[in-house]
Amino acid sequence: MTYEQRIQQALQWWSHRQSKKLFLEAENIRDSLLQESCTIRRSLDVLKIDDPNLSIYQISEYIKKIDNFHHSLVQLSDRLCPVYIQDSLPLSIQSLLDPWVESNSHVYFHIDLPRSWQHESMESSLVILMALEELLTITLRGFSTPIAIHISLKPQENTRTLTVKITYTDTSNLMFLSELPELKYLSDSLEFLISGKCFYNSKNLRIAWYFCW
Repeated sequence: MTYEQRIQQALQWWSHRQSKKLFLEAENIRDSLLQESCTIRRSLDVLKIDDPNLSIYQISEYIKKIDNFHHSLVQLSDRLCPVYIQDSLPLSIQSLLDPWVESNSHVYFHIDLPRSWQHESMESSLVILMALEELLTITLRGFSTPIAIHISLKPQENTRTLTVKITYTDTSNLMFLSELPELKYLSDSLEFLISGKCFYNSKNLRIAWYFCW
């Protein structure tokens, strides 16, 4: 396969993944948030401020619905454009990782991010965040659950490196992961989009990915 063909396949994969995410977000808006907004609107239409039969419980239920709706909108905005992305890549990474940590309480996460960071273009930061999320999606949700994940971000002379080290309970996962075409597509996409590199090595029960740009 030529270099051009390899990059074409990688970018087609990347485009498919991002398009699927946008489609799912749109479906979530139509099936959840819009329906919820209609429910709240109808409830408010029938609500009368001077209704003597209006109970404290009913009022609290309306407030709860509005609070849940607001929280869903905040989560949606963060998924579409990660918070802090214009100010700090480390903070954006931490914000992206928080839901992963919360939903995988059985996995030990060690996150090592610097407090300060040099200016990063929003475009580069967004690609790095997307690449990190793709890696977590591929490695956590498709295979045996890892027991520990170590994530660090460090500057190295003229490059920056985001390292993701994942420890499993057996070697079969490492062998299987190393053959996945999705991870090769991820590496090629990163190389083309921000002139970066994504490579890995494995030792014992741990596999480490390095995002360099």
